[in-house]
Amino acid sequence: MSPVLEAPAVSANGLFDLTGKVAVITGSSRGIGRAIAERMAQQGAKVVISSRKAGPCDEVAALINERSPGHAIAVPANISSKEDLQRLMDETRKAFGKIDILVCNAASNPYYGSQLEITDDAFTKILANNIIANNWMIQMVAPEMKERKDGAIIVISSIGGLRGTEVIGAYAISKAADMQLARNLAKELGPYNIRINCVAPGLVKTDFAKALWDNPAGEERASTGTPLRRLGEPDDLAGAAVYLASRAGAWTTGQTIVVDGGSTC
Repeated sequence: MSPVLEAPAVSANGLFDLTGKVAVITGSSRGIGRAIAERMAQQGAKVVISSRKAGPCDEVAALINERSPGHAIAVPANISSKEDLQRLMDETRKAFGKIDILVCNAASNPYYGSQLEITDDAFTKILANNIIANNWMIQMVAPEMKERKDGAIIVISSIGGLRGTEVIGAYAISKAADMQLARNLAKELGPYNIRINCVAPGLVKTDFAKALWDNPAGEERASTGTPLRRLGEPDDLAGAAVYLASRAGAWTTGQTIVVDGGSTC
């Protein structure tokens, strides 16, 4: 029989309060991941900044600690390495004692062009880093979340997973798979009060997506096709992640929240 769970009480500080929570956020030295880390720390969470290079991670952690002393640590990790990811989780527990929130944000897209011409190596790397690595991390945090009967897992997907594309096909396939990963695990982990959801950004002005917007014609074309008439900024995505991690999102699981300025409507 599934455990019977009571809805958690609302914090005195509000629906979006994350005080006492610990969040691991991959790819958080810049872009969307950094914005999520900064906003979660602002809401009271202890955050773990992680990407491949130590220097940028240290810089972001230091900036967060200037505003909220003791709220951030840096643990570099490469998502292609299961050993690195396990060390990320171990170092987080050593520093903060637990993991309440996992944000799978880091991803790879080493190929831009026809799906018919992608190499096996590039296709395999995209699927491994964008799907398998997320599953590894979820497997690493799920046991303690099940024991506590509480946890929030957020996968940063993409609207690329909702429609066809002629130039980033393998990436779009991986992001569609992440949505299904969330649906599957929502069924499996829901009885333990663990919520897992995706956030699907539209085109956001990050270094990762530069090939799609980093010229006046490309930005104008993309903006014109968006009802809000602008591309996204990293901070436009942070609120959705805070919602899903907090009491505000306590009855939301297995969903993909699209944040794209209306471009898919």
